[in-house]
Amino acid sequence: MANVQVIQRHAHLAVAVKLEFVNGREGKIAKAVLTAISNTRRGSGEAREEESTAIQWTLWGKQAENAAEYLGKGSHVNIVGRLRNNNYEKDGETVYGMAFTAEEIDYLDSRAESEARRTRGDDSAPGASNGSGEPPAPAASTRKPRAARRPAHADA
Repeated sequence: MANVQVIQRHAHLAVAVKLEFVNGREGKIAKAVLTAISNTRRGSGEAREEESTAIQWTLWGKQAENAAEYLGKGSHVNIVGRLRNNNYEKDGETVYGMAFTAEEIDYLDSRAESEARRTRGDDSAPGASNGSGEPPAPAASTRKPRAARRPAHADA
């Protein structure tokens, strides 16, 4: 069965990662499912349109466990994976489907953004209201401003 490589860039997660442990060949294995949405813009001027593409990805093993731990609703990712036909027979009819399996996933958010998203909870998307009518406070960064950072060779 042939596989097709799929790349989804600059996507954000629509919901929290769903993690479960299933029986594998060598015992229990982690399986995670996530839905990533990417937006593309086509055309120019008044004819400019936005198109959204949502893909439900499956991750396996340690990659699945890490995604469940570090990603939440609204997290930004790049995903490279494969598409496979997932056709089967049901009641004498062929049911056509596709399965997307992630091979590589890049976490695009900074550590501070990721931690802030996890402490806010999975029900809050970036830019969403916190219930008081005000937007949430930006994540506090522990990094020094660019001007205050010095390269390692500056002391030599």
